[in-house]
Amino acid sequence: MRRLFEPLKTAWTSVVTHKLRSFLTILGVVIGIASVILLMSVGKGTEASILENISGLGANIITVRGGSTTVGGIRGGVGSANTLTYQDAQAIEAQVSDILGVAPTSSSGMQVIAGSQNMFVMVTGITPSYLEIYNISIKSGEAFTHYELDRKSKVALIGPTISDTLFAGDDPVGKKIRMGNNIYTVVGILESKGESFTSSDNMVMIPLTTLLGTMARSVTSSGEHLVSSIIIKAAEANVIESVKEQVTFLLADRHKIPIGGTNDFSLSSTDEITASIQSSMQTLTLLLGAIAGISLLVGGIGVMNIMLVSVMERRREIGIRKALGAKERDIWGQFLLDSALLTFTGGIIGVALGWGGSYLVNRSGLVTTLVTTDIVILAVTVSVAIGLFFGFYPAWQGSRLDPIQALRSE
Repeated sequence: MRRLFEPLKTAWTSVVTHKLRSFLTILGVVIGIASVILLMSVGKGTEASILENISGLGANIITVRGGSTTVGGIRGGVGSANTLTYQDAQAIEAQVSDILGVAPTSSSGMQVIAGSQNMFVMVTGITPSYLEIYNISIKSGEAFTHYELDRKSKVALIGPTISDTLFAGDDPVGKKIRMGNNIYTVVGILESKGESFTSSDNMVMIPLTTLLGTMARSVTSSGEHLVSSIIIKAAEANVIESVKEQVTFLLADRHKIPIGGTNDFSLSSTDEITASIQSSMQTLTLLLGAIAGISLLVGGIGVMNIMLVSVMERRREIGIRKALGAKERDIWGQFLLDSALLTFTGGIIGVALGWGGSYLVNRSGLVTTLVTTDIVILAVTVSVAIGLFFGFYPAWQGSRLDPIQALRSE
């Protein structure tokens, strides 16, 4: 046991004896490790925040969008062409199995006016199923029903942000708002979902049939009403692929797409979006870690320089130890242990500073950060590895010293 702890004691004595040198050696490692912890926590936190927002969409959701347009040789993105219809959604609901709901939607930007207040908002035409699929609750008032949908009633649900802006805290239920040339009655306020790209706080929702009746070019040549997208909720996660196959076959048949032809629609699920974002964010997190790792490289070079100085200062000690029978591997191991102890200490301090910095950034609200166990383990492991890697050459130099020349070095 004594032989095991003796080299560690010697290493600690060396660290304590040369406080300034040890501090300068540790400083580079501390800065590097703290940078790695902080930047990687930003990547992890951003990933967690985005995934949390996506989870707000609901589970087992499939979104069908129209195809893409090509104008002047420039191809637009998916959904830039209106190829889906209200009747497509009705066919899906009637013929596709293993689904809990179907909600066609369409959106349009409009100026909303209430008294002397006005704001530009995104108005979304929905069916009652939309609220159920996305788990949207009504804070005050009530949602419109299929009766209002069939009658193309001019009723509206508004988000809490819009309610506060247009009505200054007053209860808007039952009051009128103007959108375009139409007057709508507010029948309910949506429950707040917080600030996110999935939030309905800044939305106005009206019956889809009402919106389609006010939009230009919303009907196909065959008389079917065009919609922007169709939202489908699968019964379970394990039937998502089956549902997508059924929907693809059905829409290809309805749109008269030949076998082997290109579909004029696309399907995506929340699981696919989640997997894609996780992959992208993991790459970003590694990139941030690599950028911070540059400072670790600089710190490692500093360790090598200090250890080379240490070898030169301790040449007489090395000569005495060799004269007393110490082997090269003993000298080599001692200097490696010195280097590893310094960088390990720097790693622990760096983790503490990085963790603290991450906490302060998170508390500031500027960006979400998340320190996970794997980041801490990686940082500490890398700090020790740097000590071993950059301490190898100085340790080897010390172990190769001739004891006679070393004893004459004083």
